[in-house]
Amino acid sequence: MSDVRWAYAINQWDTNIDSFVRTREHERAFKTASISGFPGVELTAESFGAWEPLGTPQQLADLYGSVEKFGEFLSSCAIEAVSSYVYDPAVGFEVEMGRGPDPLDPASVEQIVRTARWFADALRRLGGSVLVVRAAPSAWQTGALSAEQIDVLARLWNAVGEAIAADGIALGLHVDFLSALRLDDGISRLLEATDAEKVGLAIDTAELAIAGIDPVALYRRHADRVVHVQLKDARETVDDAEASTPHAEQFIRTEGGARKILRWFYEPSDERALVDFEGFVGALAEHGYRGWIVVESDQSPHPAESTMVAGWYVQKVLRPILEGARVAG
Repeated sequence: MSDVRWAYAINQWDTNIDSFVRTREHERAFKTASISGFPGVELTAESFGAWEPLGTPQQLADLYGSVEKFGEFLSSCAIEAVSSYVYDPAVGFEVEMGRGPDPLDPASVEQIVRTARWFADALRRLGGSVLVVRAAPSAWQTGALSAEQIDVLARLWNAVGEAIAADGIALGLHVDFLSALRLDDGISRLLEATDAEKVGLAIDTAELAIAGIDPVALYRRHADRVVHVQLKDARETVDDAEASTPHAEQFIRTEGGARKILRWFYEPSDERALVDFEGFVGALAEHGYRGWIVVESDQSPHPAESTMVAGWYVQKVLRPILEGARVAG
């Protein structure tokens, strides 16, 4: 086992629209990730302008002077790269806080490709390698995807994957727990419809577990397509009926739904874990996974503590599994 790099997702530090806007706050987050054993960070694409200074390449340049100067700032915090950007086409960047194009509209391909290239170019300059995209709309919006809808998505993501490959960036389809792809074996259907040379899969352990999908089994099924891994934990599941609640992004994910779930995600090794991280990393080792592994803890009330706890677990438990496989190999 070789060529695995570890990163930490910065989204847990950005808990409110005005809570993570100054460089000194970024410095604390980046240095905490570094001392916890993570040489990379993952960013999330957002369109809140100055309130999301890491949300787009333009915002990075506005705050730090240029994308390259932001890279220099990362280096000063002992961070080697931005591993990945997470991009949802529904987020609009033409107008601040705007609505993005519909991935199920064939006329949206050009705009989504253009935006993906924007982020891919920044990733290339920041040492990253994967653009992680929300692969499909939510279940409540579409229900199970038809063959025609799968075909539209496949054409879109094939075009995006081909375009960003020019920057040396891979495409990873991300499936969250509200995604329409949770229904009717949508993940496998979309992967079968796309070009394996252009389109990969990003495995997010907690999102899948909440959706009732075993991330270990899914990885084993599609190991040859996996280009990116995100590790986080969960305690609760959401069935198809709950995921189909109208406006589930707000009512379920943000407000906790009828059960009033206060927090969906936790750092790996949480004591009430749904995810078998040791089994999952063992499967990565077995199949020779190469790429970034990004650790997350969305919604943590103590982001620095969560980062350090996760760092200990990675260094003392997960990395030895990978390194043991490398020695045995």
